[in-house]
Amino acid sequence: MSNFSNQIRASSSLIKRLKHLRQMSSNLVLMQTRSFTTTEGQRPTMVHKRSLDILHDPWFNKGTAFSMTERDRLDLRGLLPPNVMSTEQQIERFMDDLKELEVNARDGPYEPNALAKWRILNRLHDRNETMYYKVLIANIEEYAPIVYTPTVGLVCQNYSSLFRRPRGMYFSAADRGEMMSMIYNWPADQVDMIVVTDGSRILGLGDLGVQGIGIAIGKLDLYVAAAGINPQRVLPVMIDVGTNNEKLIKNPVYLGLQQHRLDGDEYVAVIDEFMNAVFTRWPNVIVQFEDFQSKWAFKLLQRYRNSYRMFNDDVQGTAGVAIAGLLGAVRAQGKPMIDFPKQKIVVAGAGSAGIGVVNAARKTMARMLGNNASAFESARSQFWIVDAKGLITEERENIDPDATPFARKVKETNHQGLREGASLVEVVQAVKPDVLLGLSAVGGLFSKEVLEALKGSTSTRPAIFAMSNPTTNAECTPEEAFSIVGENIIFASGSPFKDVDLGNGRIGHCNQGNNMYLFPGIGLGTLLSGSRIISDGMLQAAAECLAAYMTEEEVLKGTIYPSISSIRDITKEVAAAVVKEAIEEDLAEGYREMDARELQKLSQEEIVEYVKKNMWSPEYPTLVYKND
Repeated sequence: MSNFSNQIRASSSLIKRLKHLRQMSSNLVLMQTRSFTTTEGQRPTMVHKRSLDILHDPWFNKGTAFSMTERDRLDLRGLLPPNVMSTEQQIERFMDDLKELEVNARDGPYEPNALAKWRILNRLHDRNETMYYKVLIANIEEYAPIVYTPTVGLVCQNYSSLFRRPRGMYFSAADRGEMMSMIYNWPADQVDMIVVTDGSRILGLGDLGVQGIGIAIGKLDLYVAAAGINPQRVLPVMIDVGTNNEKLIKNPVYLGLQQHRLDGDEYVAVIDEFMNAVFTRWPNVIVQFEDFQSKWAFKLLQRYRNSYRMFNDDVQGTAGVAIAGLLGAVRAQGKPMIDFPKQKIVVAGAGSAGIGVVNAARKTMARMLGNNASAFESARSQFWIVDAKGLITEERENIDPDATPFARKVKETNHQGLREGASLVEVVQAVKPDVLLGLSAVGGLFSKEVLEALKGSTSTRPAIFAMSNPTTNAECTPEEAFSIVGENIIFASGSPFKDVDLGNGRIGHCNQGNNMYLFPGIGLGTLLSGSRIISDGMLQAAAECLAAYMTEEEVLKGTIYPSISSIRDITKEVAAAVVKEAIEEDLAEGYREMDARELQKLSQEEIVEYVKKNMWSPEYPTLVYKND
């Protein structure tokens, strides 16, 4: 039996070697028959490189100046932003940046320290990827806000001037009919994780068009640092269907399509073609949708979630982190999590994030109440949603279909002395909520009047969640919350704030409800389980794992989210919870040598160990071995 196995292994090795030799031969033929010419002085020079090899060669690289013909012939299509620029435009971009540096030297800093740090880290990323991730992991609490929110918002706003070395792929409206061939321009044989955006709603900054690629790059940096996804198997993607940002359309150095956004069936056709191309080449890839405007976020999620391994972080990731925080707030009141369905929650914001959180919270409450029709109706009655037009009720004209289930009934509003369109202050005064949850992207929305109204809460320890990003869009600051409402509150935000010194050695904890607590673990758990879809149960398991991560003592002190410095351990536990749920739902199909049957045999401790062993760490590989 052993000899037979050795023969099989030898045959397999021989086949692999023959394939390798054939590939080398084919590459040699390709170099001989498909060379391209450039000029050196007056003499033509042969170019044997293609794809990323050209872009990384300073002698041949033209960056955004490669023509469409060159991009097609040299396998560059999709590896650069879609706007072909002239040499004059490239020089203009460079000179604009240089002039800003001159102003900086003369008049003082022109950019925040955070953006300067991002530049330095980005240069390290270009030079030495292993060292970049080693630095990021070792200093994750300090540098996560640099590569992700809030600094990534500033990066996206300035990406056309910051763009140097292309990273990721760009699919545009001009590429319709070409995406299936374009996807093969990416050199990696296997991709495990894609983060894709259309740039239509970057954080709370609005339509940034092709510049939104920065958010996809930042998210994948955290997948590598937090979840240990191999950086050679990640791919940031921008789908450029135009922009409705007139300033960008008129900007001569803007890198994207200078046209208004596609809409309707044309828009959906572009996304469909992209998804088909990606999953044709990499059937096991996981795609995370990021920062799509509310109008499309839910529609695309429902369109793809039962067919592909995908999820929307704004809808489902934000919801999971918020649920974990809401459950933590219940624990911080000294109550068991099973009391969550009794919480009265006023929600400011009815976009994709706001409705996503409310839907997830309703499902969590209903499950605790028995998961039947009456449970869902009872859970529905715990939410009051306020958007830019005020309280949403059944009397609202042209109500968003996603918000309809949560529109307050006229009988309910009359009983509380409220009406359609009631202001946030009026709603807080009437409801006296346990939780005030902000997902509005309107900085300062929780004004002094709103926070004063919250002092009338019936809760012994009301919770304020100012979850909008970046920092400037937070509904209030922790200083405002603690000084106005009082010291006995729970405070959480989407972007990082410092704890508040309350005097006499007391600290007002500012909890950052960052999506990075969940999305790396959701992605890693889905990958390692081999689940063909990402179910509601898997997302719920991730949220409950995060909620239970804090000790009782920590929660009672007002700390409902763990320190970012523990992100690798948090992600490991969340991923294990996702794997376990996938097994229990019979969705797991296994990963590599671990098939579904072997997964089912693992204990909880063994699942955690399995996850840990499959997390990549940044260590230099030995390239040449010395004989002893």
